[in-house]
Amino acid sequence: MTDLAAKAQALRELHRPGDPLILANAWDVSTAKQVVAAGFPAVATTSSGVSWSLGHEDGEDTPADEMFEVAARIAAAVDVPVTADLESGYGMSPAELVESMRQAGVVGLNFEDTNHAAEPRAMFDPHEQAARVAELREASCAAGHDIVINARADSYLVGVDNPLEDSLDRLRLYIEAGADSAFPAGVKEEADIERLTSELSVPVNVLLIPGVPDIPRLAELGVGRVSVGGGLAKASLAFHAHKLEGLRAGQSYW
Repeated sequence: MTDLAAKAQALRELHRPGDPLILANAWDVSTAKQVVAAGFPAVATTSSGVSWSLGHEDGEDTPADEMFEVAARIAAAVDVPVTADLESGYGMSPAELVESMRQAGVVGLNFEDTNHAAEPRAMFDPHEQAARVAELREASCAAGHDIVINARADSYLVGVDNPLEDSLDRLRLYIEAGADSAFPAGVKEEADIERLTSELSVPVNVLLIPGVPDIPRLAELGVGRVSVGGGLAKASLAFHAHKLEGLRAGQSYW
């Protein structure tokens, strides 16, 4: 078993419903090293945090080569599995996406169903997105590079009618196509989370945002993965702005 294959398997096994993998998303080498030093068993990137640090906006505004360069730097700097937020795939073919992951040393990805190329931006048709997930899995097998696919449904974020049912319909298709875990981004209500964890056959990822139950309660609800997304990046930038205001007013920054 290669090192990357072992990391992919380790990442997959860390997804335990009721004992969730906690991902404190990093955006550069320094924050990734802090995540590992704090005892987290895996590192996830945040597309928003990486984008902001590079002077871009989130939502596939960052060129793919820049996003992969950051992911590669992080993967080379830590010994734990790295999963990257690769948004909707930057218009790359499945083979190109898998090869870029392999070269970067990345063994997992978030793969969302928002079509950032659409004007206005919209979600992919669920069957089309399921086909994309299947092609990604096939490309992974063909390349001999095992990847952990965290399939994201953006029904709650987009604000569709009945986002719970829409998420369930979409995520069932993505799971059938080969997704390892299901990510109904933006879900908050306990009843919704409980239905998702009870009706989906893979670990469910919940984004830790205001209004979401705390981590112990998410564990009780059967969640298998909890991520902070760009939350830590936002908090760090807010802290930096606060310190700058004080410094500009003549205060010490420590």
